[in-house]
Amino acid sequence: MFCPNCGAQVNENAVVCIKCGCALPKKPVCETFGDQSPKEWIVTLLLCFFAGSLGIHRFYVGKVGTGILQLITLGCCGIWTLIDLIIIVMGKFTDADGRLIVNR
Repeated sequence: MFCPNCGAQVNENAVVCIKCGCALPKKPVCETFGDQSPKEWIVTLLLCFFAGSLGIHRFYVGKVGTGILQLITLGCCGIWTLIDLIIIVMGKFTDADGRLIVNR
Protein backbone atom coordinates (compact mmCIF):
# COMPACT_ATOMS: atom_id res chain seq x y z
CA MET A 1 0.00 0.00 0.00
CA PHE A 2 1.19 3.51 -0.74
CA CYS A 3 0.61 6.80 1.06
CA PRO A 4 -1.86 8.99 -0.91
CA ASN A 5 0.01 12.13 0.25
CA CYS A 6 3.70 11.40 -0.39
CA GLY A 7 3.61 8.07 -2.27
CA ALA A 8 5.84 6.23 0.21
CA GLN A 9 5.24 2.53 0.66
CA VAL A 10 3.57 1.78 4.00
CA ASN A 11 2.50 -1.32 5.89
CA GLU A 12 -1.03 -2.60 5.08
CA ASN A 13 -2.08 -2.19 8.73
CA ALA A 14 -0.54 1.26 9.24
CA VAL A 15 -2.74 4.10 10.43
CA VAL A 16 -0.34 6.96 9.57
CA CYS A 17 2.49 7.30 7.06
CA ILE A 18 5.91 7.06 8.72
CA LYS A 19 7.49 9.40 6.15
CA CYS A 20 5.03 12.32 6.09
CA GLY A 21 2.79 11.61 9.10
CA CYS A 22 -0.49 11.94 7.22
CA ALA A 23 -3.43 9.76 8.23
CA LEU A 24 -4.05 6.84 5.91
CA PRO A 25 -7.56 5.95 4.70
CA LYS A 26 -9.31 3.19 6.64
CA LYS A 27 -9.88 -0.15 4.97
CA PRO A 28 -13.48 -0.91 4.03
CA VAL A 29 -15.07 -3.71 6.05
CA CYS A 30 -15.15 -6.00 2.99
CA GLU A 31 -11.34 -5.84 2.75
CA THR A 32 -10.95 -6.87 6.38
CA PHE A 33 -11.79 -10.49 5.57
CA GLY A 34 -9.68 -10.60 2.38
CA ASP A 35 -10.67 -13.65 0.38
CA GLN A 36 -12.57 -15.18 3.33
CA SER A 37 -16.27 -14.61 3.78
CA PRO A 38 -17.66 -13.17 7.03
CA LYS A 39 -20.31 -15.91 6.91
CA GLU A 40 -19.84 -18.75 9.38
CA TRP A 41 -18.75 -22.12 7.96
CA ILE A 42 -20.56 -24.20 10.59
CA VAL A 43 -23.84 -22.34 10.03
CA THR A 44 -23.57 -22.90 6.29
CA LEU A 45 -22.78 -26.58 6.84
CA LEU A 46 -25.69 -27.13 9.23
CA LEU A 47 -28.15 -25.26 7.00
CA CYS A 48 -27.08 -27.37 4.02
CA PHE A 49 -27.32 -30.60 6.01
CA PHE A 50 -30.74 -29.97 7.57
CA ALA A 51 -32.45 -27.74 4.96
CA GLY A 52 -30.25 -28.17 1.90
CA SER A 53 -33.00 -29.30 -0.43
CA LEU A 54 -34.76 -25.99 0.23
CA GLY A 55 -31.61 -24.01 -0.64
CA ILE A 56 -31.58 -22.20 2.71
CA HIS A 57 -27.77 -22.29 2.88
CA ARG A 58 -27.61 -20.48 -0.47
CA PHE A 59 -29.95 -17.76 0.78
CA TYR A 60 -27.72 -17.43 3.87
CA VAL A 61 -24.58 -16.77 1.80
CA GLY A 62 -26.37 -14.35 -0.53
CA LYS A 63 -26.84 -16.58 -3.58
CA VAL A 64 -30.55 -15.82 -3.91
CA GLY A 65 -30.93 -16.87 -7.56
CA THR A 66 -29.55 -20.36 -7.10
CA GLY A 67 -31.34 -20.56 -3.75
CA ILE A 68 -34.66 -20.09 -5.54
CA LEU A 69 -33.69 -22.69 -8.15
CA GLN A 70 -32.75 -25.15 -5.45
CA LEU A 71 -36.02 -24.44 -3.62
CA ILE A 72 -38.10 -25.05 -6.76
CA THR A 73 -36.27 -28.27 -7.73
CA LEU A 74 -35.83 -29.47 -4.11
CA GLY A 75 -32.08 -29.50 -4.58
CA CYS A 76 -32.45 -31.47 -7.83
CA CYS A 77 -33.84 -34.35 -5.79
CA GLY A 78 -30.96 -34.11 -3.31
CA ILE A 79 -28.08 -34.40 -5.79
CA TRP A 80 -27.33 -30.66 -5.82
CA THR A 81 -27.57 -30.59 -2.03
CA LEU A 82 -25.11 -33.47 -1.68
CA ILE A 83 -22.65 -31.74 -4.00
CA ASP A 84 -22.98 -28.47 -2.03
CA LEU A 85 -22.45 -30.36 1.23
CA ILE A 86 -19.22 -31.91 -0.08
CA ILE A 87 -17.99 -28.54 -1.36
CA ILE A 88 -18.74 -26.88 2.00
CA VAL A 89 -16.92 -29.61 3.95
CA MET A 90 -13.90 -29.22 1.63
CA GLY A 91 -13.85 -25.45 2.28
CA LYS A 92 -14.40 -24.51 -1.37
CA PHE A 93 -17.91 -23.03 -1.07
CA THR A 94 -18.13 -19.30 -1.77
CA ASP A 95 -20.53 -16.54 -0.87
CA ALA A 96 -22.24 -14.18 -3.33
CA ASP A 97 -19.07 -12.06 -3.57
CA GLY A 98 -16.87 -15.04 -4.42
CA ARG A 99 -15.13 -15.18 -1.04
CA LEU A 100 -14.45 -18.59 0.49
CA ILE A 101 -16.47 -19.74 3.46
CA VAL A 102 -13.88 -21.51 5.59
CA ASN A 103 -13.71 -23.06 9.05
CA ARG A 104 -11.90 -20.51 11.23
